[in-house]
Amino acid sequence: MRVGIVCPYMWDVPGGVQVHIRDLAEALMEDGHQVQVIAPAGDDASLPPYVTSVGRAVPVPFNGSVARMSFGFLSANRVRRWVREGRFDVLHVHEPFIPSVGLLACWVARGPIVGTFHASYGRSRAFSVASPVITSALEKITARIAVSDAARKTLVEFIGGDAVLIPNGVTVSRYSEAEPLPGWDEGEVIGFLGRMDEPRKGLPVLLEAFTLLAAERPGLRLLIAGPGDAGEVLEKVPARFHDRIGLLGMVSEEDKVRAYHSVDVFCAPNLGGESFGIVLTEAMSAGAAILASDIPAFRKVLDDGQAGALFETGDAGSLAREAAALLDAPERRAKLSQEARQAVRKYDWSTVARDVLRVYETVASTAGVEEDDTP
Repeated sequence: MRVGIVCPYMWDVPGGVQVHIRDLAEALMEDGHQVQVIAPAGDDASLPPYVTSVGRAVPVPFNGSVARMSFGFLSANRVRRWVREGRFDVLHVHEPFIPSVGLLACWVARGPIVGTFHASYGRSRAFSVASPVITSALEKITARIAVSDAARKTLVEFIGGDAVLIPNGVTVSRYSEAEPLPGWDEGEVIGFLGRMDEPRKGLPVLLEAFTLLAAERPGLRLLIAGPGDAGEVLEKVPARFHDRIGLLGMVSEEDKVRAYHSVDVFCAPNLGGESFGIVLTEAMSAGAAILASDIPAFRKVLDDGQAGALFETGDAGSLAREAAALLDAPERRAKLSQEARQAVRKYDWSTVARDVLRVYETVASTAGVEEDDTP
């Protein structure tokens, strides 16, 4: 099958949707399918051979974060040419709600189109104004996929209809084994991975909890990986604890895996706006003992706390108490690690990609995807 996948966000900027699309594309190709992806990308970005750039994108505040999106006549023309030349059996558009490449693809193509909805968010004035335009594009989607109950609810409330629930995937084998990072294989270590300057990722809550714990636990260290301003992070912690914080910045895929294997407790202190939590499934694949905020998406992935501990969202005191309890209970951490490795199997791409392929097969037609020349 020839599949065209449309990514709305900058390919060379880390994000859960980009990782999802990359892993889905590679899983489908491993299974013998021909896959092409189109996405915004920087002029000097190093792209895999299956990715076509639609050009640079601009940062836009979206759903408590900053998304880098591409929208306009130049982008539309590049998408139109990609659709025309691709001769796809199925077009798979991710996040068609938002004004980016996915919405453009819906406008310029006709035929079997699958839409995947990742985000969970509330109705806004901007969405209400743009709703008629967005709806006209979404009406061309033949089948819908939601990655979580929260994303499905957003779709049903805003547009109507329903969607097949297929969760985010993770390549479990990629994370299952690795050596710890140099210097991080001793003592007590709490880890965090995410954009440091994005409020909804909750790093300030973890920093406050770390400050409470560090005063009582002289061997405790904090390992942080992800983009952001290191100086701003350190400003939130007393100077006497600065030498106990490791700030890795942007890391390679290899070092990200090693980071998961370098911690005693992996913490996801997110405040909300998450419909799934790909970072949790990565940490689960690595067998990390997880401590996460008690938001619905995380609770579901962690099987109501069986595959990872939960703390009261946004409460640094609760985080500190739960982290201390985990650090003091190596047998409990080992049990959570075992449960996490077991629970994450249902999210492996070997299973998830097959479910997505079944959706493709239900909508594929002999005509395939064509350029829409309707005026």
